[in-house]
Amino acid sequence: MTQVVVPVRYPLTGHSRATLAEAIDIAEENDAALTVLHVNLYQGGHAVSRSELKDAVEREFGPLPNARYLVRKGFLVEETILEEIAAEEADIVVIGKKQVSRWRQMIRRLVDDPDVEHYLQNELDCDVITVTG
Repeated sequence: MTQVVVPVRYPLTGHSRATLAEAIDIAEENDAALTVLHVNLYQGGHAVSRSELKDAVEREFGPLPNARYLVRKGFLVEETILEEIAAEEADIVVIGKKQVSRWRQMIRRLVDDPDVEHYLQNELDCDVITVTG
């Protein structure tokens, strides 16, 4: 089954809602499983629970078949997301336009080419869809 991963902020921002809406459409079009991912920062304040994330998403979009909700802890959001994309063996990753610049900075530390889509496609063998919120 095709696996779609969408990282989101909590509470859901306007950009997160737009990115999530696109990911839901893509998952439905591809009869895919959807993983909604949030990263709690170790150095952050409030830690979000999986049930809080699920409740917030379902309030906005209703119950989602084939969806699972993950909350991970990490020092760097983008690195934690990359690890989860690899662990989930994602086929499609849906990220917001605002996230691209932060990913670019992180990837620039790893390789010379800061092209997020190119890096993810080559290193993780997944398609990246960027959503303008």
